[in-house]
Amino acid sequence: MLRFIMNRLLVVIAVALTLSVVAFFLLNIAIDPAQAIAGEEANFLEIEQVRERYGFDRPIAVRYLEWFSGLLQGDFGTSYYWNKPVYQLILERIPETLTLALMSLSVTVLVAIPLGCAAALKPNTMIDRFALGIAVSAQAIPNFWLGLMLIILLAVIYPIFPVSGDKTLYHFILPSLVLGTSSVPPVMRLMRTGLLEVMNADYIRTARSKGYFGWKLLIRHSLRNALLPVVSVLAVQLGHKFGGSVITESVFAINGLGRLALESILGADIPTVQILVFIFAFTFLALNLFADILNVYLDPRLRK
Repeated sequence: MLRFIMNRLLVVIAVALTLSVVAFFLLNIAIDPAQAIAGEEANFLEIEQVRERYGFDRPIAVRYLEWFSGLLQGDFGTSYYWNKPVYQLILERIPETLTLALMSLSVTVLVAIPLGCAAALKPNTMIDRFALGIAVSAQAIPNFWLGLMLIILLAVIYPIFPVSGDKTLYHFILPSLVLGTSSVPPVMRLMRTGLLEVMNADYIRTARSKGYFGWKLLIRHSLRNALLPVVSVLAVQLGHKFGGSVITESVFAINGLGRLALESILGADIPTVQILVFIFAFTFLALNLFADILNVYLDPRLRK
């Protein structure tokens, strides 16, 4: 088990380092940081003065090593756009994104797993077709459109929920529905497929001969083995929600990391974008590592 974890951890570190190098070089090639700081109306002399002052005239490899060295020491740099430490921006915004990610994942679990179980218990019936229809519809609807429709219906026509903001958990209900709905199709289909495979196993036939049927058979004998692949997908989906909430946070005016990323890109704020890319990627990789470890714990056969 320890060897498995160490191997996976080395892969995570290698991928994170590679991504940091690629992101740093692409951002600094695509955007001139001196121009971004000096402003669009700055002349050539002013831009060159900024370039010399901040060290942008040095080789890009040297600047990367300096940036990564600071990252290891907890120095995320200073935002060009907000003129404040990047770590302060991250700490201010991360609670909103974390709350949105966890609440939206709860929506996914509460909708997708029961639907997948119901579809597997009654395959090729109206219940199965209804569940698959919901999954297809959820996959086809864009997040921004669903968010706007929910705002119009449940915040304007019927003022049940707030239109926007992030002051209370009540403000996160609509955006959580939007972000959680987008993850329902893969989780539901995987739950259904896994259960259908498990239901044909020998030990399930033995359980049926002992009088176990329906939901009782599913919960006591089938669900644990069918959940193994779902765990990995849920971890991936949590990483996606943590780093892919740009549209949802923008539609509902939530001041989280997704909206910070959008504002940083529009403001050509390279230090903030670099850290956000690294945080999103590392979070995604860490959650995948957690899913692998959990799968090994649940299924000892994977330890070989």
